[in-house]
Amino acid sequence: MAEILQKDGTWAFDGDTIRIVPGRERGVHLLRQTLGELAVPLAAVAGIAFEPGRKGGRLRLRPRDGADPLAQAVRGRLPDGADPYQLAVEPGRTGVAEYLVDEVRNALLLEQVPDGPTDRYLLPGPAVPLSVGAGDGTVSFDGEWVRLEWNWMTEEGKKSAGTRTFPVGDIQSVEWLPSHGLENGYLRFVLVKGATKAPPKHDPHAIELYGFKKDPLMALVAAAVLARLPHPSGAGAADRPAPAAPLSADAPATPGPGDVPVSDHDALLRRLRELGELHQSGILTAEEFAAAKQAVLKRF
Repeated sequence: MAEILQKDGTWAFDGDTIRIVPGRERGVHLLRQTLGELAVPLAAVAGIAFEPGRKGGRLRLRPRDGADPLAQAVRGRLPDGADPYQLAVEPGRTGVAEYLVDEVRNALLLEQVPDGPTDRYLLPGPAVPLSVGAGDGTVSFDGEWVRLEWNWMTEEGKKSAGTRTFPVGDIQSVEWLPSHGLENGYLRFVLVKGATKAPPKHDPHAIELYGFKKDPLMALVAAAVLARLPHPSGAGAADRPAPAAPLSADAPATPGPGDVPVSDHDALLRRLRELGELHQSGILTAEEFAAAKQAVLKRF
């Protein structure tokens, strides 16, 4: 086994998996500490490198495009300190870092792992439930439902719409953008029905971010939701059917006869198949799968 232990964290490679554990020192970024340990299978790795610096250096792991929902959500826009695929290496430990790089590269060659994109997620994404308060609201995600609540910084027109709750099956895509300079960032949920071109400040399905400490944690929510949507490169992702109309929290659990059209029955059946595939691939636990399946069945 190749292993490097640093204040910034620990990376260990056993020939099949790279285990990344964040450090618990005060300077370790909140996002990495919240995300916790990552088990990256060799099949998800596109490359690894050690970049020497004046004081130690930095290890960088590059996941294959589409292998990790978090990498898919952030697209390289995290600062170095928040990126779980980077490790600050202290002086005197550069030889250990280079040895780990050699071991991973040799394994990639022996296993003939391609460095191109994947057609499914090879990592499960952040654990749920998740709840993050930042910017002009709080987002919560339990693996099935997204809930948006507003605070005192929310624009009045947006706040007047009240708390927003919608199932993951109604989400077409998720967008996360960090704040940069004078430009605010956002976390936006694009719904299959009801998409809007309104700026995040006015969009009732978006949280505007101002560059505060907890803003990057919104990327974890984006990744957790993405992990439960059809993979962008998977079969059928491009022509994903529109799901049934969203149910409000106080909607009847069991619709009356004729409440759900035949076309929506087809969409719900497809959703059940998607959930089964997510469960078989390990993205959904047995408990998450059972809860999501029950929610879909109630909509027939």
